[in-house]
Amino acid sequence: MENVLREQIAHMRQSFFDEGTLDSNYFVQLEQLEGPDNPTFVEEIITLFYRESMKMIATMENTLEKSPIDFIGINRMLNQIRVNSTSIGALGIKEKAIAMLSCVKENNLEGNKASLQEVKMEYDKFKGKLESYFQLMRQAGPIEKAVPPK
Repeated sequence: MENVLREQIAHMRQSFFDEGTLDSNYFVQLEQLEGPDNPTFVEEIITLFYRESMKMIATMENTLEKSPIDFIGINRMLNQIRVNSTSIGALGIKEKAIAMLSCVKENNLEGNKASLQEVKMEYDKFKGKLESYFQLMRQAGPIEKAVPPK
C-alpha cells in the first residue's frame, strides 16, 4: 500500500514539472532543505508563500479601486510575488505576475484588473494541486532514510 502511495506521489510531482506548474530545479532545491527535524518544511514554505501572496493580491485589488492608482506600489508587490514564486518554483504564478507587470508599466487600469484575476486563478489552481500533493505526502508519512554505520 505504501509503495503504491509513493508511486502516486512521484507521478503527481512529475506531472507538476511536466505541465509547468513547478520548476523542477527550484522545487527540488526546496525539497532538499527538508530533514528529519522538519519533514513538512516544503509544505510550510508553500503555505506561507500562499498566505503572504494573497495578502498582496487583496491589497492590489483595493489599490486598483482607488484614485489615483498607486502603480508603483502595485509594481513593487508584483515584483515580490514574482521573486517569491520563482524561489519556490511556481512557474505559472511567476508567468502571470510578469504578464501583469507589463500592464502596470503601461498604467493600464483595465488590463491590470484582468491580469490580477488571472493571477488569482493561477494561485487557486496552484493551491489546489499542491494541497492534494501534500495531503498524499502526509498520508504516506516520512520516508525512512538509511543511517550510515558509525
